[in-house]
Amino acid sequence: MKAAIYTPGEVPKYGDFPEPTVQNENQILITVKAAAVKNLDKGIVSGHHYSSSDHKQLKVAGMDGVGELADGTRVYGLGIGGTIAEKALIDKRRMIKIPAGVDDVTAAALPNAIMGAGAAICYRAGMKAGDVVLINGATGVTGMVAVQIAKHYGAKKIIVTGRNPDTLNHLLTLGADDAIWLKQDDESIIHQIKELHAATPIDVIIDYLWGHPAELIFAALTGKGGHSHQVRFVTVGGMAGDKIQLSSGTLRSSDIQLMGSGLGSLPEADMEKMFTQLIPEMFGLAASGKLKIGTVTASIKDVETTWKQDVPPGKRLVILV
Repeated sequence: MKAAIYTPGEVPKYGDFPEPTVQNENQILITVKAAAVKNLDKGIVSGHHYSSSDHKQLKVAGMDGVGELADGTRVYGLGIGGTIAEKALIDKRRMIKIPAGVDDVTAAALPNAIMGAGAAICYRAGMKAGDVVLINGATGVTGMVAVQIAKHYGAKKIIVTGRNPDTLNHLLTLGADDAIWLKQDDESIIHQIKELHAATPIDVIIDYLWGHPAELIFAALTGKGGHSHQVRFVTVGGMAGDKIQLSSGTLRSSDIQLMGSGLGSLPEADMEKMFTQLIPEMFGLAASGKLKIGTVTASIKDVETTWKQDVPPGKRLVILV
């Protein structure tokens, strides 16, 4: 079969790879129609993600995808092996039927963003209706989906941060209430966060940046010894840097619950709910036009050049097979 093949550390190329075969009752073969390329995929292929393999054997890129079962049923599923290929094995326990109102490209693009946003919002932060939510780095694909999910589940106010002013303005049409531009000087950013936190205390922070922007948020939350409002801070990504300087005094002076959301941080019960409840519900919203995601597409034949190209801000690259 044709596939996007690579060895860790190299860019995937269009080439031949043996067709996978079902090995047990939890696996099923699909004819792949579309597969999204996420930061996670690029990190795994490059060998820089913590889940990457260090074995230099030929592999197929992609961790999930959309395809058809033998009877023509359209499904999304997590791959067992790579998914950017003509055929792929997926896990039956991590397979979701795609509703008629959702096309293949949208169905391929949405799930990873739903997992990156919904798991952090619903399971790690435990957001409740009426909570005030700050989404740090909301101008990326997952951040934009996070705004819509938080709004859907009843956030009282949504504050967004980002570097792209046009996208920040667009987020105000998707449900955000206040926007903070991250290209301002540090003191202006800290001042804005402090003012918003004083007016309507922030309950949940979903962070896609980490690095210096996270340091500014912690600086804004640092208390002065009196009672402080509890803030549940969930880091999901490190687009602005993988490390920060965090003062012990910040955590001792403020009621901050700090946690992460990603591979390995979710209990099996939450993973189960993600595939039986959260993603199907979000597919339903997408089918009714209430959940949107921007996409760009490319053919699998062009995967080598496409893989290296920059994707427009706020859009997900989807490979068509």
